[in-house]
Amino acid sequence: MAVPMPSKRRSLVVQTSMDAYTPPDTSSGSEDEGSVQGDPQGTPTSSQGSINMEHWISQAIHGSTTSTTSSSSTQSGGSGAAHRLADVMAQTHIENHSAPPDVTTYTSEHSIQVERPQGSTGSRTAPKYGNAELMETGDGVPVSSRVSAKIQQLVNTLKRPKRPPLREFFVDDFEELLEVQQPDPNQPKPEGAQMLAMRGEQLGVVTNWPPSLEAALQRWGTISPKAPCLTTMDTNGKPLYILTYGKLWTRSMKVAYSILHKLGTKQEPMVRPGDRVALVFPNNDPAAFMAAFYGCLLAEVVPVPIEVPLTRKDAGSQQIGFLLGSCGVTVALTSDACHKGLPKSPTGEIPQFKGWPKLLWFVTESKHLSKPPRDWFPHIKDANNDTAYIEYKTCKDGSVLGVTVTRTALLTHCQALTQACGYTEAETIVNVLDFKKDVGLWHGILTSVMNMMHVISIPYSLMKVNPLSWIQKVCQYKAKVACVKSRDMHWALVAHRDQRYINLSSLRMLIVADGANPWSISSCDAFLNVFQSKGLRQEVICPCASSPEALTVAIRRPTDDSNQPPGRGVLSMHGLTYGVIRVDSEEKLSVLTVQDVGLVMPGAIMCSVKPDGVPQLCRTDEIGELCVCAVATGTSYYGLSGMTKNTFEHTSNKGK
Repeated sequence: MAVPMPSKRRSLVVQTSMDAYTPPDTSSGSEDEGSVQGDPQGTPTSSQGSINMEHWISQAIHGSTTSTTSSSSTQSGGSGAAHRLADVMAQTHIENHSAPPDVTTYTSEHSIQVERPQGSTGSRTAPKYGNAELMETGDGVPVSSRVSAKIQQLVNTLKRPKRPPLREFFVDDFEELLEVQQPDPNQPKPEGAQMLAMRGEQLGVVTNWPPSLEAALQRWGTISPKAPCLTTMDTNGKPLYILTYGKLWTRSMKVAYSILHKLGTKQEPMVRPGDRVALVFPNNDPAAFMAAFYGCLLAEVVPVPIEVPLTRKDAGSQQIGFLLGSCGVTVALTSDACHKGLPKSPTGEIPQFKGWPKLLWFVTESKHLSKPPRDWFPHIKDANNDTAYIEYKTCKDGSVLGVTVTRTALLTHCQALTQACGYTEAETIVNVLDFKKDVGLWHGILTSVMNMMHVISIPYSLMKVNPLSWIQKVCQYKAKVACVKSRDMHWALVAHRDQRYINLSSLRMLIVADGANPWSISSCDAFLNVFQSKGLRQEVICPCASSPEALTVAIRRPTDDSNQPPGRGVLSMHGLTYGVIRVDSEEKLSVLTVQDVGLVMPGAIMCSVKPDGVPQLCRTDEIGELCVCAVATGTSYYGLSGMTKNTFEHTSNKGK
């Protein structure tokens, strides 16, 4: 194995090369110091000692295999011998240029050997001195134990394997881990009183509220068929398609009839009531998605809205495919344009995407749908606990879960949003959000139909070209409500120019979907500072908090007092590190400013519990996990009973 060569610093062997030939201390007769035993005839005389000294120096010089630039310490008993040693070393300082010792040849099988004169015969075992072996010179003069110990240390170093065993890499800290870490006595601790469950306002009973969302569609489709339901925009900002409530009603009926009676055979239909069906629509075609979604509700089929797969081996779509497989999806509804854009095999068929189940793709355009017979009519009933739709959720690890929402929860959620936001019939709402899920779905597709509202859908392709497009549509249609994210407000500021036509006085609610994000407050403040002179009032900005499981958790409502600034808090980052809320001053850098995201939803009960250990109510100055008990929430993760019990059933018990 390869061993590192000596560095530019003198190695241990080089430094001690002359020490290895240290002359015997003639003044000491102690055997314990390594002196050689005398001649049987007696102790050597001083002249003999001088001759022996010169002979030893000669042997040391000729036998040395290294050159040194440092003076060696001599252990001589006479001053003359010391002078002669110095002279000889001075003469040989330049002459001796032999190569340094090859320390890589030392192994465990090789013992340290010193070159002997040719007249020397036989080898003797070096006597032991302490823990080190005494090496011998050419005349059998033992080397001092200090030098031999250093050489032995070098040998032991060379004997070590190049790669230490694993136990030297990984220190066993198991005993330290078992030790209970003592908390910092100076760390902040919660001191407030125990929190109580907060109850939202009572969900009002309105006489004209429909018994189900399908019943609302039927009402508006027959009473006000020409009322605009949805207007889609092209990339130039011009109206591309206007969907009326009459068209939505008739087209949804065609979708419901076709998927129930035109897929499969009459004896063995592919789709039955209660089955799950995938909805694959691009983000620029909300009208086709809306008709397919309500067609599934009329057919009592469970829609599963998903994203359009980009490639056959897209990693994100593989997780979506796993969700579709667990839901037992066999049919996918899509638009004509999306169907043409999907990858196809040489035969023109859509191949099976990696991780996806085998699907039958069905286009829901009018030319592909069958007109239902006169005697066929969808069975519209009151909302019940049957699953209305499944909304997918992407976890931090990339896995995808399906959150089931019942028909009762769907209707109750629309009613709660209507009461909290004060929606009325024929209001205009501008939606920039994704209409297939979350806030964009709840406001732009569901609650809007319940209240016969007109939705102006802004595709994100238009936002990329013109970030001010949603503001322009608010001014053009005099919209009362707009659903955006803080990023849309930010990019509107970046693209803003001093344009006189901007007038935001018609807005009564600017719903910020990611208002629970602490960083959205900067976008809200900056947007207000710029557009307040354009008619925007500060009480109009309404952040909200939501999740796929709890749906809308809270939303800020517009206040009647425009002079009262919206609530916010400046929290200490040091306190947040320990899960404690401490109010701090805004001048410091180590603070976090958060904004008020509103009140508990109508008809809901909310509490904050400790996230670790057994759920217990938090104190008023303690950070915890919000638990919501309401009808308008998700009910389960589809097909995952264990996770459902931990998230939904457990939460429901705590709320009660």
